[in-house]
Amino acid sequence: MGYRTMGRAHAALIGTRGQGTVEYVALILLVAVVLAGVVAATRKSSIGDGGIARTIVAKLKEALDGVK
Repeated sequence: MGYRTMGRAHAALIGTRGQGTVEYVALILLVAVVLAGVVAATRKSSIGDGGIARTIVAKLKEALDGVK
């Protein structure tokens, strides 16, 4: 077997390992940034007197407490 064939076989077996984890972490970080933006924007505005921000923070705390 040539080096090219062995390289392709190695990439097929090992190359995509862990890729899904990286994608999920990136997705979680994206959601966290969006939620942080919503919380920051509603605390400094008159939209419901920051109620959206308090609700999001409360629900996140409930979810985290439920995991423990």
